[in-house]
Amino acid sequence: MTDRTATLRYGQRELALPIVNGTAGDDAIDIASLRQETGLITLDAGYGNTGACTSAITFLDGEAGVLRYRGYPIEQLAESSSFLEVAYLLINGELPTREQLDDFTANVTHHTLIHEEMRRFFDSFPYDAHPMAVLAAGTVGLSTFYQDSHDIFSPAAVEITSMRLLAKLPTLAAWAYKKAIGQPYVYPRNDLGYAPNLLHMMFAVPAEEYQVHPDVAQALDLLLILHADHEQNCSTSTVRMVGSSHANLYASISAGISALWGPLHGGANEAVISTLERIVADGGNVRKYVDKAKDPNDPFRLPGFGHRVYKNFDPRARIIKAAADRVLAATGADDQLFEIAQRLEEVAANDEYFVKRKLYANVDFYSGLIYRAIGFPKHMFTNCFAIGRLPGWIAQWKEMMDAPETKIGRPRQVYVGVPERAYVPIDERG
Repeated sequence: MTDRTATLRYGQRELALPIVNGTAGDDAIDIASLRQETGLITLDAGYGNTGACTSAITFLDGEAGVLRYRGYPIEQLAESSSFLEVAYLLINGELPTREQLDDFTANVTHHTLIHEEMRRFFDSFPYDAHPMAVLAAGTVGLSTFYQDSHDIFSPAAVEITSMRLLAKLPTLAAWAYKKAIGQPYVYPRNDLGYAPNLLHMMFAVPAEEYQVHPDVAQALDLLLILHADHEQNCSTSTVRMVGSSHANLYASISAGISALWGPLHGGANEAVISTLERIVADGGNVRKYVDKAKDPNDPFRLPGFGHRVYKNFDPRARIIKAAADRVLAATGADDQLFEIAQRLEEVAANDEYFVKRKLYANVDFYSGLIYRAIGFPKHMFTNCFAIGRLPGWIAQWKEMMDAPETKIGRPRQVYVGVPERAYVPIDERG
């Protein structure tokens, strides 16, 4: 807060509203007293100009293409860090010492098993259930097995719940996939790292040995880092909104998973692959689909281009594009879709329509290609996204709970329906 104010004039009245300064990026007009003083509220569809909270976790500058976790540039973390180290950073606010990271990793590693009764939970779903539905249900279902740690005001309870979620979400995701393809569930292995363990649970079968390729595990770890937090997006805002009611962390994270499922959010990378497959099936005519996207009379849109916040470039896309080559080489996957994607990005980058509207390739454009090369089916992409986003959700939930100004989320509305009218008995209605 500073001494600066913004003046609102309404009729003959003036109201001085305080300015809140951020350490970087946008400042804000504090309108907390607006309705009480004037009887007015603000209207901001999609909350594009509304700050719902102050936060010290993630900073992004969409115009400059900047993303930082707790002040650290995403490029540096992607180059030098690991997912669990980034998770520690987001949740605790500082990078860990070697001893702290070792303890954190050990805690996560030794909570990877889920209760054996959960097998019946998975068995109860139809074979074609979407893995995101199973993951959301499984996450809130975990709460029934750990009712002794639901106290959201106990630091010890919140810490053990955070460890359990970080450890068990990959197991839930892998078992959701195994259920969908009719294979036996694979138990976690404590001798494997975080990303290798997820790959092993996803792709191993009892009949033969499965070796995790180190380049593939490194690429998956990178994807998880890039997804770890992204400020007040739809799913993060959902976690905060649900948590503001004092719902436990399992319920809040489950709500975030459900929000992430939407094709305009976490499901976008699945849509990218479907579009690339469509282009390949149609002979690889990239220009045809670029023209379709530009046609105002055609409902077709190119997923993976443009971003709600980034208006120049998505820094995560630059990092992940370089990793795609390494994964394709390591897996020997068919790179036809990758070639189409590169051609599509090149055409769009030089097309006035896309350039003028700042529709650059975003992280979803290449992340789906990497997930596909690793072997994940399209309907599993968003599950992996959820695993990556988990530490950010936990950090955001904790920050909200610790903030003294937090209240239960309750947006206002501007009513535009029918004004008051008298009830008409059914026999008198024309």
